[in-house]
Amino acid sequence: MGDQYEWWRGSVTYQIYPRSFQDSNGDGIGDLNGITERLRYLADLGVDAIWLSPIFTSPMADMGYDVANYTDIDPTFGTLADFDRMIARAHELGLKVIIDQVLSHSSAQHSFFQESRKSRDNPKSDWYVWADPKADGSPPNNWLSVFGGPAWQWETRRKQYYFHNFLVEQPDFNFHNPDVQDWLLSTMKFWLDRGVDGFRLDTVNFYFHDKLLRDDPADFRRKAVPEWNPYWMKYHLFSKNQPENLVFLERMRALLDQYHARAMVGEMGEAHHAIRMMGEYTTGKRLHKCYSFEMLGDAFNAAHFRNQIEDFFTGAPGGWPTWAFSNHDVVRHVSRWARHGLSQDALAKQAAALLLSLQGSICLYQGEELGQTETDLEYHELTDPQGLRFWPENKGRDGCRTPMVWDGHTPYGGFSTGKPWLPIKAPQAARHAGGQLDQPDSVLEFYRRMLKLRRENESLRTGPTQFFDTSEPVLAFTRGGEVLCVFNLSPHPHSVRLEGVGVVSLNEATEHHGDVLKLHPNGFALMQIVGTPNVTDVREPVIV
Repeated sequence: MGDQYEWWRGSVTYQIYPRSFQDSNGDGIGDLNGITERLRYLADLGVDAIWLSPIFTSPMADMGYDVANYTDIDPTFGTLADFDRMIARAHELGLKVIIDQVLSHSSAQHSFFQESRKSRDNPKSDWYVWADPKADGSPPNNWLSVFGGPAWQWETRRKQYYFHNFLVEQPDFNFHNPDVQDWLLSTMKFWLDRGVDGFRLDTVNFYFHDKLLRDDPADFRRKAVPEWNPYWMKYHLFSKNQPENLVFLERMRALLDQYHARAMVGEMGEAHHAIRMMGEYTTGKRLHKCYSFEMLGDAFNAAHFRNQIEDFFTGAPGGWPTWAFSNHDVVRHVSRWARHGLSQDALAKQAAALLLSLQGSICLYQGEELGQTETDLEYHELTDPQGLRFWPENKGRDGCRTPMVWDGHTPYGGFSTGKPWLPIKAPQAARHAGGQLDQPDSVLEFYRRMLKLRRENESLRTGPTQFFDTSEPVLAFTRGGEVLCVFNLSPHPHSVRLEGVGVVSLNEATEHHGDVLKLHPNGFALMQIVGTPNVTDVREPVIV
């Protein structure tokens, strides 16, 4: 499996949304003890690591991404002792554990912010981003919040505004203060000493702001028609993406390098040059790997996937990406890409084979291995501030956060004995783990086979990629000069002519006739290379 010190290179991480994975005490909210109960399932699935979305003390204004205590567990999820037991069990099963670190901002209920907001001369007065109003009383610049409205909130005691990239309840730390950097690094050290194997860094490009507080310009690529969220109408040159970020990442890396085999993956939240920035953030002694939202959107075509891989490794040959198709912030990909699939199962299997064939590290989101779909929620069922603010144009993120369904024959899907915090609806209940386990044609069993193939084949984990110039919707490439991967990214049949291939390692919805591979809707094949490989288009006959 390669260098154990660099276990993260080519690894597969399974993202757990703790509120929705497994409830052990019947309160309808998932917890650490529930996660511990289900670790065997994940080990058997064949992933290398788990990533836990935030579990720290929080008022839950943004479901844990507003941290009030960085070195304790929120009672909703359990205790530090529960966390220690979970870590021990995961390591016993050979699973690495990565935890979310929300460093760019804290909860407004954090004791440091409560002190900072009281006056301009207290010990924490410069720990957050404060600015005087303009002469007319308006905010200091035009920066916007991701969750709508200005990114500045008035504090009458200081007679100043504070900066919040996200909710009003999530004030941004002032990273230009070295004491803030030192303290945040100490909180990371706390968890490293407790045995975590690394961190997922939330909004890793948001840490520093422009000290001159210059206005963000309009995004030159946008049309005049307003977006559902005006935040995306700006080009965020000054409110984030500052060069000082890179220096701080090097400090973080130096901390992790003091420990054995630890790793960091950063979330790149950026609409401009995200692939280039992923490369910058992972080149040299910075992040081990980074991901953006480039494969978490609507695009589903051969050129798009090829461009992301080639652009990254051309721009940053020494960097390392992470790729994902779903996570807790976007519509699940089986629903998002539904028009490209003959059926939900066919699309789910093809997406699994494609994602797990890509060069880089991989992140799977809980339920993805079941072919899980987006839950259609009504407004009164929402908890997510994004959905509550932008409904109905954007329904928020609750639809991908509904509970994991373990047993479709029990009242709450085997997730809890009590009413879940978000509802489990019939389409999701139908895709339960118990109904797919040991069923050869199920999405779950396909994931297990594909994960095993990737784990046992170093070319699929770390080998370089070479693409062939096939026409849409066919995507074809080799990995490590040993494996040929061919995908028909459409609900219609297509054929290609193959050279230099031998045994088929894994395939779905294909027929091999001599040197012609017929790819049925969403068909794909992974084959061993035995000569000089080549893939060319075969023109389909016109049916009159």
